[in-house]
Amino acid sequence: MTENENKVAAEGFSLEALHAGDPQEFSRLVDAYSSKIYRLAIKMLNQQQDAEDVLQETFLKAYRAIKSFDGRSKISTWLFRIATNEALMIIRRKHPEMISIDEPIETEEGEQEPVQIIDWCCLPEDELLSEETRKKLDAAVQELPERLKVVFILRDINDLSTHETAEVLGLTDTAVKTRLSRARLRLREELSVYFSEKSGGGTELPADEPVVSTHKAPRETASSLKRSS
Repeated sequence: MTENENKVAAEGFSLEALHAGDPQEFSRLVDAYSSKIYRLAIKMLNQQQDAEDVLQETFLKAYRAIKSFDGRSKISTWLFRIATNEALMIIRRKHPEMISIDEPIETEEGEQEPVQIIDWCCLPEDELLSEETRKKLDAAVQELPERLKVVFILRDINDLSTHETAEVLGLTDTAVKTRLSRARLRLREELSVYFSEKSGGGTELPADEPVVSTHKAPRETASSLKRSS
């Protein structure tokens, strides 16, 4: 068995069988990743029919191209790449005015660190994980710019590593880390207003307080988005 065949085998699949067009092996692949691909698509598109179209197109394209998959990347990463491209095609078709996720991130004022961040430390855990909070976080994710949203969804909701996310999007690891940081920061800004209201005003952190010092952050509450999918 080659090194690449071993990598695919480590994910539970036979590269040889997939290349041979074994329907049962491909069916196992569909069963293993359908829910994850759908979750990625619904979070990116927020529309059930579009997400179902992405799911179908992803596996159709994977089936047609499976012989070209050489196993150098994880097969899950390959599928996420196809699905992400399909979702982005839909977004660009419906919203051609949106910029590409490949464009460099500009340094407009809106992406600077916030002056005030509400400390969520004193909110009870069940409040942070409530249905209302999940909906608020879900809505906030939908408002992120596409270049930040797709990174947040792949890393914090679908649990891809930084390197896997970079492979899916064709970015560097550094670019993924930067965009993820900005996505989390934007979500915190958005959710700080909400939690401030829930806590009766909350506690404002000093402007020079590192953002990471806050106890609760979107990456923690992102787990609630996984459960809501």
